[in-house]
Amino acid sequence: MGIQDIIEGKKQWRAHMARIKALPPDYQIVYKEMQRYFFKVGPVDLVDGSLLPGIVDFFEEGVAAGKGVLELIGTDVAAFADGLVKDSRTFADVYQESISGQPGTAEK
Repeated sequence: MGIQDIIEGKKQWRAHMARIKALPPDYQIVYKEMQRYFFKVGPVDLVDGSLLPGIVDFFEEGVAAGKGVLELIGTDVAAFADGLVKDSRTFADVYQESISGQPGTAEK
């Protein structure tokens, strides 16, 4: 990964965050909580994937339709977030695999 890749990644991230800031406050709160959750236990390929931009697209469509965020995703935000990553390998899975190994064996 070169300097140009880093700079391009930062530009993309800033553009992504600008889209989030353009959302209504209730959408922003829900998005930030989901983002925090995904960064903690979310899919291993979160950085390279389209999950977060896809959520912003979905939220922008909801705003355009005049719906509140809870109308769009339901009242259980955690269940909605879990549903998005149910078939993905998560950091929690990686952790569980690392602690369930045989005693005395180290994984690299």
